[in-house]
Amino acid sequence: MRGLGGGILGGLLGGMLFSSLGFGGMGSGFGGSGIGIIEILLLLGLGYFIFKMVRGRKRAENLEYQTSYQQQGRQTEAFPSYGSESRTQEEDTSDGIRHIREMDPHFDEGQFKETAMDMFFKIQGAWMNRNLSGVQGLLTDEMKGIVQRDIDALLRDKKVNHLENIAVRKVEIVEIWQESGQDFLTVLFTANLLDYTSDDSTGEILEGSKTDPVRFEEFWTFTRPVGNNPWRLSAINQQT
Repeated sequence: MRGLGGGILGGLLGGMLFSSLGFGGMGSGFGGSGIGIIEILLLLGLGYFIFKMVRGRKRAENLEYQTSYQQQGRQTEAFPSYGSESRTQEEDTSDGIRHIREMDPHFDEGQFKETAMDMFFKIQGAWMNRNLSGVQGLLTDEMKGIVQRDIDALLRDKKVNHLENIAVRKVEIVEIWQESGQDFLTVLFTANLLDYTSDDSTGEILEGSKTDPVRFEEFWTFTRPVGNNPWRLSAINQQT
């Protein structure tokens, strides 16, 4: 017990104890001849009452604090946490580039964007021609298999997917990491183009438009063994 309640209870206990030992003089204590069972019961009752009052007040304060945090959309525990500030994308990208340069000191972010854009146009052209022979070295084995299956489906259905008048608006590195001895780097391409599918025999447009350009955003992930090695495309994900 602390504060005012502790002082009152301490004084009463001290007075009763010293009276019972004969230091309080004649008539000390509630009975005048030392502490008895009734005084003990009264002391216990008073102590329990003060204990309940203080604990109830603390509970009310904690409940009010938690409710305030819940209403503000924060964490629901009684005390806020510290040291959990999230990192920015620029900080993560800078750290990733620094890790890549530890094994490839000549890595240049701007040069990589140029390389990624060249690969972008080459792979898009191979897709439209339904022939990957000219870009075999630009794709991982897994990606090559995925794209080839889609091309085989176009050939089987006698369709051509046209990607024309491509105008790349933005090339942005959004994620870099290393895993199992490999560098991984994801680029966001923002572009406009004419995207339509036609019948291979008649030229009839089956999907899309030859005149109305569309805007698209795609994440292309490139990989290579750690060090100064050629990049290859490992994944494409379209922005939803």
